[in-house]
Amino acid sequence: MQSNSRIKLSKEVTKAKADGIPVVCLESTVFSQLGLPSPSNADALELCMSTLRNNDVVPAVSAVMDGQLRLGLEESEHERIFTATNKVSVRDLPVAVGKGLDVGVTTVSASLAIADAVGEKVFCTGGIGGVHRGAHVTGDISADLHALSRFNVLCVSAGAKAFLDLSVTLEYLETLGVPVLGWQTDEFPAFYLRKSGLGIPRVDSVEEVASIFETISSLGHRTGLLLNAPIPLEAELDSEMIWSLIENSIEDCDRQGISGQAVTPFILEQLANATKGESIPANLALLQNNAEVASRIARVLYS
Repeated sequence: MQSNSRIKLSKEVTKAKADGIPVVCLESTVFSQLGLPSPSNADALELCMSTLRNNDVVPAVSAVMDGQLRLGLEESEHERIFTATNKVSVRDLPVAVGKGLDVGVTTVSASLAIADAVGEKVFCTGGIGGVHRGAHVTGDISADLHALSRFNVLCVSAGAKAFLDLSVTLEYLETLGVPVLGWQTDEFPAFYLRKSGLGIPRVDSVEEVASIFETISSLGHRTGLLLNAPIPLEAELDSEMIWSLIENSIEDCDRQGISGQAVTPFILEQLANATKGESIPANLALLQNNAEVASRIARVLYS
């Protein structure tokens, strides 16, 4: 059982690792107000955790608590996540520890780093970050992409947020050597949308995914793997409406000087308002679906 003295595991995660019970890691940003508004953020956490447990998998939420890196939280600590306002990326982890940060919610990149440090192999999220439009000028590229190339963890995602430059994001992942797969689809999903028009290799079984992931390590590579599961068909939002809203939101960002980490929560809030809240149930549906897929893969990898 791999451990790391810098990372505190919950009792449940510690027991799971000792007993060989499958674990699926989760970020905490999506469960904070930086991810979803209250009370939907609490609903999302309960939905993901219950989905994993119903599939005989232990959920392990990562975070920073009282200057300590954590994997797995006690139920009494959930409220601190719901109200947190400090987002912690992979580069921020040493600073958060060194400065004794009270509460920090972890992004995809930070969560992958924590999972890898303790030997966990499966992580699920809503959607990854990527290359922002205009990145050739701003350099705005999510740390999620580099984390996928650095940490040997399988990431289940509903693709990347549709307001990103999706074609360049895929090119960047190819440059970094990160395998990108579609779960029972041959198109890269775009979060609320099942299709982006961008082709990716398709996989149809958990055994196939597990074999590909295990081959990465057998070749001596340290990269992760990005498995993209489309949002369930019944939860998908109208594509024409979404693309139009995204273009308008990006223009608003430019006018208001919004950039960097502030872009994602701003656009997601704009989408929630413009869709009269329809984006929130869609978000919950894709999170649950990703947890289902991740649990199936984790059980095979632990067998």
